[in-house]
Amino acid sequence: MREIDADLPCPCGTGKKYRACCAPFLSGHREARTAEQLMRSRFTANVLGNGEYLVRTWHPDTRPPGAITDFAGWYRLEILATAKGQAGDALGEVEFRAWYRQDGAVGLLHERSRFVRVEGKWRYLDGRIMPAPQPQPGRVGRNSPCPCGSGKKYKRCCLRR
Repeated sequence: MREIDADLPCPCGTGKKYRACCAPFLSGHREARTAEQLMRSRFTANVLGNGEYLVRTWHPDTRPPGAITDFAGWYRLEILATAKGQAGDALGEVEFRAWYRQDGAVGLLHERSRFVRVEGKWRYLDGRIMPAPQPQPGRVGRNSPCPCGSGKKYKRCCLRR
């Protein structure tokens, strides 16, 4: 599992420092109050390779057996939409795009995730993969347009993350 300086920006993309964002969730000191908070903290757990947190926050009926030990190089999260999932709700959905690097190539996951409360705590239930524009196969050049769609060159955008 990777460590992160608590004063650095949180990997989930809120712009807050890690200590004030996802750290309390991953350490077990707090529970997510909303489905979006759980989504963001689970993304951060993937970035840091914290499979224990992913298992703990997965609904018991859909959780895969065993430990989670395989992690891609996740580096950017964009929340597109939320439906319900607030403090007083029992169900919630979060639609997101997440970018990763694996074997020198950039990939994109576009998913609509469902969350449910179990004994008052948000848990990830399942997700539906949505169509997403896929980056061109092969390596992305430093001066190529960034595959995340920002309109910037790769070297000025996702290469630096």
